[in-house]
Amino acid sequence: MIRKEMIAMLLAGGQGSRLGILTADMAKPAVSYGGKYRIIDFPLSNCINSGVDTVGVLTQYQPLRLNTHIGIGIPWDLDRNIGGVSILPPYEKSDNAEWYTGTANAIYQNLKFIEHYNPEYVLILGGDHIYKMDYEILLDFHKSNNADITLATYPVAWEDASRFGLVITDENKRVLDFEEKPAKPRSNLASMGIYIFTWKVLKEALIKLKDQPGCDFGMHVIPYCHKNGANVYAFEYNGYWKDVGTLSAYWESNMELIDLVPDFNLYEEFWKIYTKSEVSTAQYLGENAVLSRSIVGEGTEIYGSVYNSVIGPEVVIEEGAVVSDSIIMQGTHIGKNSKINKAIIAERALVGNDCELGVGDEVENKEHPNIYCNGLVTLGEKTVIPDGVRIGKNTVISGVTTPEDYPNNWLGGGESLKKAGEDA
Repeated sequence: MIRKEMIAMLLAGGQGSRLGILTADMAKPAVSYGGKYRIIDFPLSNCINSGVDTVGVLTQYQPLRLNTHIGIGIPWDLDRNIGGVSILPPYEKSDNAEWYTGTANAIYQNLKFIEHYNPEYVLILGGDHIYKMDYEILLDFHKSNNADITLATYPVAWEDASRFGLVITDENKRVLDFEEKPAKPRSNLASMGIYIFTWKVLKEALIKLKDQPGCDFGMHVIPYCHKNGANVYAFEYNGYWKDVGTLSAYWESNMELIDLVPDFNLYEEFWKIYTKSEVSTAQYLGENAVLSRSIVGEGTEIYGSVYNSVIGPEVVIEEGAVVSDSIIMQGTHIGKNSKINKAIIAERALVGNDCELGVGDEVENKEHPNIYCNGLVTLGEKTVIPDGVRIGKNTVISGVTTPEDYPNNWLGGGESLKKAGEDA
């Protein structure tokens, strides 16, 4: 029997509904990030940089883009004969067909995959956070405390603590209690959704709780183990960590990359982030181009002006166009003399000539005020904006739109314009 000391199970099946139109056709871990990467690149890179060479990626919602990106794991050196990366979608068993109904249920349905490697430890990861972590240090902490479960935790500001699942520990970091979004927090250590389990403890708990509806690690498995005497410890992580589960957090995290001294450095030689890169041409800056404090992907052509923005590969920004404080994803075309301010524009969109995005007063979005907020303009994949259109803040547009969709060439703040078939 093959035996690995520790394997990773990466939960990448989430819809990511709080990212709105960006996840209409792809899982959240497949969303572009930083002008070059996809969100899942970060946990995958952390694995190989930490010496974890066996990774099961559990997919479910809209997996095509994610599966295509991962492939056989070549960019992360995970194309191994023994181990490597394996895509683990839900599948039909002999007696039933069942979707993954919770984080722990997803692992339970793949017990045979884990048993094949018979590991001593299982590392559970989410596929939707931006961070760099050496999981070997986490494992050393787990071993030194003779732990059954180790939770990675992150100290958050006390005024924000009530938004998180928190752990209360003693002076030795042993977990005494849990709080889920408490009104009056007793701790500011938030769970990061990263866990190391001793395999026999995890297996016993998953089998015991197999009939629990929506079985989840934070709500069911870890409290069950703790109640039954498991040694549960909290490892405190103090590096950069960002949950990019909302459009605002996603925009903020991208903008932090372009700081003069970024909190999260993508250029470190000793801890590289790997990704699947298509062969592309070099960047091109036109004679009148202006580029300031921005990230620009391969194959992008800039003839206009770009300020404080993250520009993906193969983007074209025409002469006279001005892009500021925005995220423009792969293959998008910005027309002549258009003004783009504080926008998130998904892949292969087309903004016509003489358009203005992000103008006027900030008005609450009428349909999804908690998703489309903080003054952002969000365009879905392959969206087309006709020439001369002005668009207000906290708006979302998807699909091929026409001049008739914009009375007086205007879409007011807080409005949503989604063509047939789009419901995000």
